Amino acid sequence: MATPLSNRPILGRAVRPILALVTVTTVGIIGYVLLTGVGLVEATFWLVDLTSVELHFQNHAGPEQVTKAFAVAVRIGIILSSLWIGETVLSAAFGGQITEELKHMQTERKIEDLSDHVIICGYGIFGRTLAAQLRDDGHDVLIIELDQAEFDRIGEETLAIQGDGRREDVLERANITTAATLIGAIDDSNANIQIAITASQLSPNLRVIVRVGDEMYESVARRAGADEVVIPEVLSGDTVSEWL
Repeated sequence: MATPLSNRPILGRAVRPILALVTVTTVGIIGYVLLTGVGLVEATFWLVDLTSVELHFQNHAGPEQVTKAFAVAVRIGIILSSLWIGETVLSAAFGGQITEELKHMQTERKIEDLSDHVIICGYGIFGRTLAAQLRDDGHDVLIIELDQAEFDRIGEETLAIQGDGRREDVLERANITTAATLIGAIDDSNANIQIAITASQLSPNLRVIVRVGDEMYESVARRAGADEVVIPEVLSGDTVSEWL
């Protein structure tokens, strides 16, 4: 399952260094308060201005040496965690991840703006043929494909989401509530029927077309919510496109 962080490689890699910086600053503030009794605002200011620690002990008694040693340790922790964050961002940039993330964000925005589009679950031979025909006919097409190899074959001219079309969160990412049609084009009758069930529940007015491998599945697919059932050996992708 793709998680929000896995969809944002830079953010995913930056979580640990950011948490390290937050932890160091939090420990620093609490440590200053416990060691010297100063307020949270003053303790926060000490994180960026070590001279304030020196000035404090000119007028106040307390564990001066311990506090100064603590201040140095906190400053080193802040510097190291900041460098870690910078290294993560630079590494992502030189590794091409910034470009990939920007492309991903652009794709997400385009998907959010889709309306009356056709969602095709599965980019095998049947799905590819159907997608090409629908694009030629002027339809907006969105592909959902789980397999990495098949997903990599999808050209940039076609919007696509990598995920399992049987999952509600994946269909919601595909903007299913504004889609006109969903086609279960996977080479697996049971998977397509499960997609039909989930899609029909999420968007009752959605037109659902399901591919099955045998006539014995047709009645099951229709009970699952399919408006049309395709058996490739009987009907071609061209015929299906005429239904839209």
